[in-house]
Amino acid sequence: MKKRIEAVDILRGFTIAAMILVNTPGTWNHVYPPLLHAQWHGLTPTDLIFPFFLFIVGISIYFAYKSKPNTKSTYKKIIIRSLKLIGLGLVLNLFLPYIPFFEDLETVRLPGVLQRIGVVFLVTAILYMNCNWKKLIGIGVIILLVYWLFLGFIPFADGTVPTFDRAPNNWANYIDLNVLGKHTWQPDYDPEGIISTLPAIVSCILGVLIAKLLDGFAQVKWLFLAAFWLLVSGYGFHVLFPINKAIWSSSFVLVTSGWGTLILAIIYCFTDVLRLKFGTIFKYVGMNAITIYFLSSFISKCFYLTKVEENHNIHSYLYDSLFEHTFLTNEMSSLLYALSVVFFYMMLGYFMYKRKVFIKV
Repeated sequence: MKKRIEAVDILRGFTIAAMILVNTPGTWNHVYPPLLHAQWHGLTPTDLIFPFFLFIVGISIYFAYKSKPNTKSTYKKIIIRSLKLIGLGLVLNLFLPYIPFFEDLETVRLPGVLQRIGVVFLVTAILYMNCNWKKLIGIGVIILLVYWLFLGFIPFADGTVPTFDRAPNNWANYIDLNVLGKHTWQPDYDPEGIISTLPAIVSCILGVLIAKLLDGFAQVKWLFLAAFWLLVSGYGFHVLFPINKAIWSSSFVLVTSGWGTLILAIIYCFTDVLRLKFGTIFKYVGMNAITIYFLSSFISKCFYLTKVEENHNIHSYLYDSLFEHTFLTNEMSSLLYALSVVFFYMMLGYFMYKRKVFIKV
C-alpha cells in the first residue's frame, strides 16, 4: 500500500475507545441500555464493537499481505502473530494482581476476545493468501448457510429439536459446555465460544473484501452499495436466523459488517476524499490498538481485584470518591467514570504516536 488509509485507522481507534467505554462503567448497576449487550437476540450499539474490530482485522490483512510472497516465512509470521494474540488473551484470563498469580486452572475461562482475534486472524490470513475474492465470497456464504442449517435444523442425538434460544438444546452452547466444561464465561454459554468462531471468521473475510473495494475503486459509491446490500441481506436473514451476538448468528455477521462498511464509507468521505481533519485523535489510538486494549483490560482487572479498604477495590474507591456522590444521576456518573478512563487511554495513544512508539503484536 502506497499510503495508509486514514479512515481505517480512525475506525479502528474509535472501536477500541468504544470497547473501553462499555467495559469500564463506574458501576454495572447503573448503565444506560445502549451501553450494554442485548440480553440474547437483538442488537445494541455495544454489540457492534467486537464485530467491527474483526471486520477491521480483515481490512488490515488485505493491505498487510497483498504484496507478501506465499512462502514459509510469511506463514511463520502469521502463525507467530496469532499465537501472541491468543497468549495475551490467556494471560488476561489467568493473571491475578497478587500471589498466587494464576486463577484456579479448573475454572479459568479459556475463550476470550484476544483469543478469538488470534484464531480468526490466523484462518483469514491463510485463506487470503490462497484464495481469490470469488473463492472468499464462496467460503463466506457456505459458512453462514451451513452454520444456520446446523444450529437450526440438525436434531440432537436424543431427537431433541435445536433452538436459537439460550438453552441447553442450542448447538453452540451445547458444544461449548461439553468441550470447555467449566472454562466458559457463563455457566451455560460463552460469547467467544468454539463453533461461533466460524461465522466470526466471515466477519473478517468481509473486511478483506471491503478492503479490496477501498483499494481497487476510486468511487466511494461502491462502499455505500456494499453496505446497503449487507444490511438488507442481514436484516432479511434475521427473519430466519435472529440477530444474536452471543452465538454470532449469520444475520449478525451481515448486519454488523453492513454497519461497519457504512461507517467506514462515511469516515472515508471526510478523511481520504475531502481531506478534512476528522477524528484524528482516534487515529492515534488506532495505531496501537491491541496494545491499548490489552493495557486497559489488564489495568481494569487489577483495579477490580486489588482491595484498598474493607468494602472497596481500587475501581470502586475511585468511582465512589470522584463520581458517585454528585448531583448527577447514577447512570450519568457511571458514564462519566467510563469516559474519564477512555480519555486516559486516548491521551496514552496520542503520547505513543507523538513519540513514534508503535508496538506490533
